[in-house]
Amino acid sequence: MGKTVGVLVMEHIAVGLVSGDKVQDKLRVFPQKEVTLDSLRSMPAENIAECIGDEIEAVAKEGDIDAIGIGFPGIIRNGVVEESPNLQQMKGFAMQGKLSAALKGKLAKVPVRVFNDADVMAAGIAAREGKLNKLVRVWTLGNGIGFGRFPASEGIWEGGHTVVTLDPRENYCGCGGRGHLEGILGLRAMRLRFLDLEPVEVFENAKQGDARCQEFVTLYHRALAAATATSIHLEGSGTFFVTGPEVRFVDTAMLDRFLHEMVKMSPLQGSRFEVVARTDELGVIGAAVNARRAA
Repeated sequence: MGKTVGVLVMEHIAVGLVSGDKVQDKLRVFPQKEVTLDSLRSMPAENIAECIGDEIEAVAKEGDIDAIGIGFPGIIRNGVVEESPNLQQMKGFAMQGKLSAALKGKLAKVPVRVFNDADVMAAGIAAREGKLNKLVRVWTLGNGIGFGRFPASEGIWEGGHTVVTLDPRENYCGCGGRGHLEGILGLRAMRLRFLDLEPVEVFENAKQGDARCQEFVTLYHRALAAATATSIHLEGSGTFFVTGPEVRFVDTAMLDRFLHEMVKMSPLQGSRFEVVARTDELGVIGAAVNARRAA
């Protein structure tokens, strides 16, 4: 079986060599130690691409490589990062073309494909769960909010920017839009909303009976349930996986209850939420899976 290089870019860059649906050896991570919460946000676009290229070449030293897959945050079309609210310097950057031109030697003719980061997480979960023949949907919770789908399909799929409230005061989303899911669940958005508390303190205070924090925790879960209900009404019921660095805040029982209030047509009922611990390995495998399918 051929080998594929998978790359996941979120808070950092993770790169691995994938054979079948398994990572070979240890992943390479850049930077090796996090200097800040979002160490890539201060790097120029060209430097990020250069780092990705260097890590790809480091893991692809031995054997032939069939394809290279990259999961990157934002709207990705035709290998171009059309928009990336949490890595704004990447807007308009032709990542696929840049890397294809930069890779040398035996990698020079290897097809490079770039996908949305949440889509590769969905592919990684599909591979792990043995569901590569089924529809898999996943929410990724972090500084931003991603919505991933496997199999990948043409479209924007920026589910984190689903409008879940008409309140004009809800303007915390990183893209500047009002009423967005990310403006409620995103780590950046929570810090802007609670200038006096860290997100983890908000959820801890809610458990202690703080009314303001309890109100937000309810809003948090209603918002995610509302965005999920929208997906169900468009594509049908199923399991929705929830992952990412901030998945610790999710109460699946509360989500299930709110979702049941929002989805009442009997053919659309039966969905459920499943929390999955996010690992770089899942995303790297997913990037490789999507790259193989595209190639």
